[in-house]
Amino acid sequence: MNISVVIPLLNEAESLNELYDWIVSVMQSNRFSYEILFIDDGSTDNSWNVITTLSKKDEHVKGIQFLKNFGKSQALHAGFKQVTGDVIITMDADLQDNPEEIPELYKMITESHFDLVSGWKKKRYDSVIAKNLPSKLFNWAARRTSGVKLHDFNCGLKAYKNDVVKHIDVNGEMHRYIPVLAKNAGFTNIGEKVVQHQARKYGTTKFGMNRFINGFLDLITIWFLSRFGKRPMHLFGALGVIMFSIGFAFAFYLGLDKLFFNPAGRLITQRPQFYISLVTMIIGTQFFVAGFLGELVLRSKRDQQRYLIKENLNLS
Repeated sequence: MNISVVIPLLNEAESLNELYDWIVSVMQSNRFSYEILFIDDGSTDNSWNVITTLSKKDEHVKGIQFLKNFGKSQALHAGFKQVTGDVIITMDADLQDNPEEIPELYKMITESHFDLVSGWKKKRYDSVIAKNLPSKLFNWAARRTSGVKLHDFNCGLKAYKNDVVKHIDVNGEMHRYIPVLAKNAGFTNIGEKVVQHQARKYGTTKFGMNRFINGFLDLITIWFLSRFGKRPMHLFGALGVIMFSIGFAFAFYLGLDKLFFNPAGRLITQRPQFYISLVTMIIGTQFFVAGFLGELVLRSKRDQQRYLIKENLNLS
């Protein structure tokens, strides 16, 4: 199997037949061996019926239907577990990603030996205020935080080596940061390709402004996980040492002052430095406890089912 095309979707029934025909045309004209895997993320329209019909007439089409809407990251996770291709292409189902980009993305993986190639929608057909400006700010922050020099982290059109998708864990809403997850897993040869972006033909976007707020929160999460995910005690322990040292320094000062310089003065408990000392030492202790708990959680973590699949098509 040469190429696996993974397509997560939510309520895109109108575009699926056209997208399927377009992908098949590209695959056949380039004589690729392929599979197309649709992941229906809890659609409430006719999407699953369309996928079912396509799978019956073409064995290259496979499908996964979630019991309800679990999110794009979970859909990609489920798809990545099932794919068998040497090169995996992800794309959205709304016809805004152009399947004609697939051959060049395939070559960049197989001939230029990139681990991952991310699309860059240099010219977009989205609303400037609602999507373009927030996207530019989001991508700038992601570059500065992660060290991965991409212009468009959230482009759905990406290509991967099979090893990459089998060794990264896409969860929560981390689909925006798959290149960062790949880098953290050791796949550092990450490329970028300018891809054609097209105006939405059917329906409306499923994403609102809240996705950018969530995106920045996820960015903080992945920054923390990248630096301290495997050693939480290094962060919380360091903060604990700093806070406890501040508290101990105040306590030591109060003790010396009371014993040698001002024995007849106010009681230690009547001085504000006493409460600063007490609070900072308590906070320092709490940071230490947080670090220990983080280490315990890390060592006891087990794989958990993050979604429920209702039905599979053409999958063993």
